[in-house]
Amino acid sequence: MKKSVIRLKRSLDEKKRVSFGKLNKDVIKPGICTLCGACAASCESIAIENKRPKIVGPCTSCGVCYNQCPRTITTEEELVGKLRFAYSAKSLLPQHNGQDGGAVTALLVYGLEEGLIDCAVVTTHSKDQPWKPVAIIAEDRAQVLESSGSMYSHSMTMEQLMQAIQQGMRSIAFVGPSCNIDAVYKMQHSPYGFLHLFMRANVLRLGLFCMDTFSYEGIKEFVENHGMRLADIDAMKIRKGKFEFEQADKVSRFSLSEFDEYRSSSCKFCTDMAAENSDISFGGVGTPDGYTTVFARSSIGYEIFNEAVENGFLEARPLEDYEMDRVLNLARMKKVQMYGVNRRSKKT
Repeated sequence: MKKSVIRLKRSLDEKKRVSFGKLNKDVIKPGICTLCGACAASCESIAIENKRPKIVGPCTSCGVCYNQCPRTITTEEELVGKLRFAYSAKSLLPQHNGQDGGAVTALLVYGLEEGLIDCAVVTTHSKDQPWKPVAIIAEDRAQVLESSGSMYSHSMTMEQLMQAIQQGMRSIAFVGPSCNIDAVYKMQHSPYGFLHLFMRANVLRLGLFCMDTFSYEGIKEFVENHGMRLADIDAMKIRKGKFEFEQADKVSRFSLSEFDEYRSSSCKFCTDMAAENSDISFGGVGTPDGYTTVFARSSIGYEIFNEAVENGFLEARPLEDYEMDRVLNLARMKKVQMYGVNRRSKKT
């Protein structure tokens, strides 16, 4: 936790040297300014003229105007949400080669075998349609291992969660991206809907970092148009702006821009890359290959994760500053993408 505080303070110190020019570039010119007047109220060199902030005196690059603007992002919490500690981790399960470190899988196996959870709602592959996501209620190690690895299409997980509760499961781990995590969070905290069911069960929310999802039919069409078969794909990965398809004898890489037409429409409006409403978040960005970036957020998430480490299911170390910076850069892209949508809509 101390490392996070130090890093956050340094970030704010750097922002103090930001000039009005950055505010103009990031907020005013794109048309994102709310005309709240916070910048003009705090600096005599800024005035509101013709319904927009304008520099009218010398700028000392103190950064005050930028830091207090409601449309800028200046702290880590604004980018990735509140967290207790950040780790780089990997699975220590024997004969387990999980994607990006396999930390989620190892944590689920620990929870099941130690009796901390009754089951886990996870996503695995359809047995009839290769790489089509299917949500299941996993109750043992084999089922959890079967769900290992990333998939990039929406999975209908909520029905399985409801079934697990109705079957009498009292402690449930739920794995999904931010949109699914948000649904569970609202069900737990809303005075409407399924709250009466959740009063009988504890749900541990395990969130997955997510930038985009794509339609299953679209991915299938793309793969087949490039002379491949989904049945021959061993793993899919998105990294460094590329969509990778691993086969036994080769890895095929394509620019993510080639998948724009298959991108889920809701992803264009999502600004939560790091699953901020989860108890623990997991992602492949930031840490080296073979490791998972882990954000322990809630007290229960922090405790369970560290217990899994202490009991030999996971290996973990504190996330380094430069690794966190990589996560923050990607999260920033997700946060501000709506600004791009706003600019495009003004041009049409």
